[in-house]
Amino acid sequence: MSEAHDHSKGTNERAMWIALALTGGFMLVEVIGGLLTGSLALLSDAAHMLTDTTALVIALLAIRIARRAADSRRTFGYARFEILAAAFNAAMLFVVAFYILYEAYARFSEPQRIESSAMLGIAVVGLIVNFISMRLLMGGKDDSLNVKGAYLEVWSDLLGSLGVIAGALVIRFTGWLWVDTLIAVAIALWVLPRTWKLLSASVNVLLEGVPDHVNLMDVDRALRSTPGVQDAHDLHIWAITSGKTSLSAHLLLNAGTDAEMVRMAVSAKLREQFGIRHSTLQCELTPCDSADDFGFTPATKLASKPVRTRGHVTATPGGQHR
Repeated sequence: MSEAHDHSKGTNERAMWIALALTGGFMLVEVIGGLLTGSLALLSDAAHMLTDTTALVIALLAIRIARRAADSRRTFGYARFEILAAAFNAAMLFVVAFYILYEAYARFSEPQRIESSAMLGIAVVGLIVNFISMRLLMGGKDDSLNVKGAYLEVWSDLLGSLGVIAGALVIRFTGWLWVDTLIAVAIALWVLPRTWKLLSASVNVLLEGVPDHVNLMDVDRALRSTPGVQDAHDLHIWAITSGKTSLSAHLLLNAGTDAEMVRMAVSAKLREQFGIRHSTLQCELTPCDSADDFGFTPATKLASKPVRTRGHVTATPGGQHR
């Protein structure tokens, strides 16, 4: 791991500790305020605060575990704990969102009395706390799914606080109690698609999928276009965790080609063009028997069965449709 990456990890951890202190402290205030005012929107926001607090604790624990060195049983180390934490946080958000929808359904038929003034005051404080926490986590959200999960939780709370403020003002001046429930539903529905995206990204890493920022066909073409390379097969690209992309491939070389020169050229190309710094390349002078069903099907065999993923043509291991 590079020194810059280590510094980023340390900065993310400090930011998450501060966000945890802010979020955990205000969560208690918001739960009490929600119970006293009778506001479902406020309780909805408090529930998200609870998931924020839990998410930050899990994320911090995952960062600590991920630092453990590789051993005889975990040869890749423990970095994937951060992805497990991101997936768990996404699952928690789903549970909370569906609970709020269920509670809102019950409240539409029986609106409860709401203390709009207290609801407004608590929501304003919550907005400030969420804004500070969001700013703290913003720097690391693009480098780690773990941090992104925590950031998404806090961001959803910030919008929730805005919704609660709007609801409190509407109730204060119109007396429409149903607005509180409507805002709670809006918060839940806003969170769901973003939570699905986080969960999908986490599952893709856990299933050894090709990272979103890498186009498998482009990599295949880059390997085959390297001077001295006649063919490429058994191509696999995956990520251990966010920012740690790995590749393995077999390269069939032309007769008389210097294997070490080709390996160095391919490694440099992977690093410069695709940001892949960890590659395992097997150079061959005769075709091996493992042009298998498990690796990436060579481009010549994919011409008749393209697979469209995220706006570009790619392929899954074995040429299967995804």
